[in-house]
Amino acid sequence: VMRRNPFGMDICCRKGSRSPLQELYNPTQVSLSNTAILHQIRRDQVTDTCRANSVSSRKRRVLTPNDLKHLVVDEDHEMIYCYVPKVACTNWKRVMMVLTGRGKYGDPMEIPASEAHVSSNLKTLNQYSIPEINHRLKNYMKFLFVREPFERLVSAYRNKFTQKYNTSFHKRYGTKIVRRQRKNATQEALRKGDDVKFEEFVAYLIDPHTQREEPFNEHWQTVYSLCHPCHIHYDLIGKYETLEEDSNYILQLAGVGNYLKFPTYAKSTRTTDEMTTEFFQNISSEHQTQLYEVYKLDFLMFNYSVPSYLKLE
Repeated sequence: VMRRNPFGMDICCRKGSRSPLQELYNPTQVSLSNTAILHQIRRDQVTDTCRANSVSSRKRRVLTPNDLKHLVVDEDHEMIYCYVPKVACTNWKRVMMVLTGRGKYGDPMEIPASEAHVSSNLKTLNQYSIPEINHRLKNYMKFLFVREPFERLVSAYRNKFTQKYNTSFHKRYGTKIVRRQRKNATQEALRKGDDVKFEEFVAYLIDPHTQREEPFNEHWQTVYSLCHPCHIHYDLIGKYETLEEDSNYILQLAGVGNYLKFPTYAKSTRTTDEMTTEFFQNISSEHQTQLYEVYKLDFLMFNYSVPSYLKLE
């Protein structure tokens, strides 16, 4: 039995109406224009940080297609979303599947999480030709979501290293971290890598050898390196702390806000500020300082203050 999708064609091809980009910069509704001011402030913060730090990254890198694999394209609504793991990216991918599915999907929450992460279900910017990439970067509304960097880091650690089912992460990263960071590790720990301590994880992240060896895994890579906000001008920067408001604002700009709402979520397992504070209790001030340096640009760019629990040297 074919169930009729309530969004049907409305959600698909919005040709003829104003694009999200036009609606953002020249809002027709007062409710949208107040929020637009907030996003202007966030954009300015990114621009200022990039300018202030361009001296330290003298070479202006030219982006390669490989740099664009986190940018999900929605042709029908002329939007590009850069996904950042551990910042509601599963739900945003679900929403993007509804938006780009041309009626194939109705309710984002009916899409299994595992399906949201199947790369062939969404089209990313690196799959286009150079002229097509440039056209979309210029004409589509680009957005990303960010989160307090250390809260995101603790969330990644909890998800990847404390859950028994994440054996692929234990094997790929856990064994390496134990081998490098643990004196007198048992044979079992070296084989399984399933009991990595947060202190060992931090030591691994700040070890210069780690960065030289290979790029960070996307779950703990900086937003700065995943989405390239100094090279790509993002029109909207949503925050995890105001996830629902920011997400629904984007859906309103896309002209689908009346029938598509961002999924609200169970807050029970969510990594909080208190939890993050606890994880950092056992990290030496030297390691805290080095770790802050790794994520410093994310703190500055997205206007997160230095956490009060840090004992920086």
